Amino acid sequence: MNPELPNAQLDWDDQGRPYSRVFDDVYFSDLSGLDETRYVFIEQNRLKERFAALPADGRLVIGETGFGTGLNFLCAWQLFEEQAVAGARLHFVSVEKYPLTAPDLKRALALWPELKPFADQLLAQYVAIHQGFQRLVLDNGRVTLTLLIGDALEQLPQLDAQIDAWFLDGFAPAKNPDMWTAELFAELARLAAPDSTISTFTSTGWVRRLLNAAGFKMKRTPGIGHKWEILRGAFLGWPADIAAPMPAKPWFTRPTPYNGERRALVIGAGLAGCASAASLAARGWQVSLMERHADIAQEASGNPQGVLYLKLSAHGTALSQLIVSGFGHTRRVLEQLHRGVDWDGCGVLQLAFNAKEAERQAQLAAAFPADLLHVLDQAQAEARAGIGLAHGGLFYPEGGWVHPPALCQWQASQPNVQLLPHRDVLELRKVDDQWQAWDGDTLLASAPVVVLAGAAEIKRFAQSADLPLKRIRGQITRLAQTTGSEGLATVVCAEGYVAPARLGEHTLGASFDFTSDDLTPTTAEHLGNLQLLEEISSDLVTRLHADQLNPEELRGRAAFRCTSPDYLPIVGPLADGQAFNQAYAALSKDARQVPDVPCPWLDGLYVNSGHGSRGLITAPLSGELLASWLENEPLPLPRSVAEACHPNRFALRRLIRGV
Repeated sequence: MNPELPNAQLDWDDQGRPYSRVFDDVYFSDLSGLDETRYVFIEQNRLKERFAALPADGRLVIGETGFGTGLNFLCAWQLFEEQAVAGARLHFVSVEKYPLTAPDLKRALALWPELKPFADQLLAQYVAIHQGFQRLVLDNGRVTLTLLIGDALEQLPQLDAQIDAWFLDGFAPAKNPDMWTAELFAELARLAAPDSTISTFTSTGWVRRLLNAAGFKMKRTPGIGHKWEILRGAFLGWPADIAAPMPAKPWFTRPTPYNGERRALVIGAGLAGCASAASLAARGWQVSLMERHADIAQEASGNPQGVLYLKLSAHGTALSQLIVSGFGHTRRVLEQLHRGVDWDGCGVLQLAFNAKEAERQAQLAAAFPADLLHVLDQAQAEARAGIGLAHGGLFYPEGGWVHPPALCQWQASQPNVQLLPHRDVLELRKVDDQWQAWDGDTLLASAPVVVLAGAAEIKRFAQSADLPLKRIRGQITRLAQTTGSEGLATVVCAEGYVAPARLGEHTLGASFDFTSDDLTPTTAEHLGNLQLLEEISSDLVTRLHADQLNPEELRGRAAFRCTSPDYLPIVGPLADGQAFNQAYAALSKDARQVPDVPCPWLDGLYVNSGHGSRGLITAPLSGELLASWLENEPLPLPRSVAEACHPNRFALRRLIRGV
């Protein structure tokens, strides 16, 4: 992570056009940026014909170096909307080292009134844009934008995608030579789909020669405005004289793209299941969302308030990358919900309650930019929280609380999702190309694709019984708002957390119990939660009259979190465990071997589970990850992070380490 990763530093000319101070260059032509974009990128990549030719379930993937003001993206989206049939989808992947701030982006896009319907949608979702992979879902899922925030040569090597058309649009080679290197062009070639096209506004000879050497066949073509010539080309294939990029390990290789009937069963209607259903439905799938209870979000996803809390590492771990990307995606999804009742972006304050926590927070503040997190001293923390505090802490300004059932309800109510309550699936059977869901002797439903999203309950199925999921009981306490507690202005956490009131009630929690299987709330754990509140703020205890409450009369609820040994979720396609062990038995003798054996997938069977106490942050993006695996789309996370969440990681570890 780069704490100094700044936003774009802009000046504005007398006609309101942005100019980069860092690169001493313009963002678009001083003649007509729209005309130049349409000629250089849209026309040279033949997008009008290609959009028009897409079938109803087709997709075109555009890749771009240099998102800038988003002008190229919006022009492509506008043309896609005009030309593509209903059901077709546009996926746009763009890398940007210096993203514009939201106010600067709004000011720049105001220059193009004809793009306003598209710009408004982009601006509405342009929140929590932090370093790494950031996915924006637009136009009800018809258009997906995956922003890679950071240096192109750090971000693109982590991308798993097949790009149909490349827009090469960094600042001019003379101003920004790092964006025009053989190393970068090799990444464009690695990611290029067969017959991929490419275009750029420059005609510089060394750029053309480097692109040709990378496997593109480039040619000069007449330019527009003051540009005499530009370059366009097509990908011919990886050059024979250069070592080919390493393929994915077979156990992490994508299953054969699915081309059959687009129907799926999702088993479990909590955060993971509802997210999976929504992501598939947005891609045109008919989804049956199966739930053993009478309604959605009846277990851990049913708490009245959950916290958007980012437990990060200063060392850029896979979990930390997942959390930054997942947090951004969830925050953008929440923009669809009713603020104040369904969620509130009131911020989250993590108190530095001891020396070890203060040291951890100082490391995080040095590793991440201030718009994601920053340190407040004790007086600043009190002013922000609105209550008396003994400590300062780390403040996450974009964090807050969510009513998880509202998020689940919004996802489950998307078109193409049918909720099937009172369906307790006990067994899965594969018959021909259909997965059948059975309850004893009763066939409940069948489909060619199944997503297991029922937390630790998925261990009941033979196909997923070996996944090392464990349950952790957690209990929250509900406290009535008082005149004094109305002052609480932000979520405050120490070992536990307390949130500003929702509908007259604060949520306080949560206990951790690794042994109990009983979900009846206990007085002992209510008392434990009140002790957590005392550690957060004795002032708030007084304001809530919590020290005068009868513990026997406290209300709350208990549920099971479901977590994995490495605290990463388990998301992706499932393999046949026995066949996997046979196929890769050589790893038990030499872990460096990569047997050239295709992975024995259980075709059409996927899992989305193990989100622990982070489901609000990781489950929605995991729904996108799952759909991307299934649809052979660009992954919404770095390849290494997707592999760290892959179900096969546990079978691999058992083979290699014997545990």
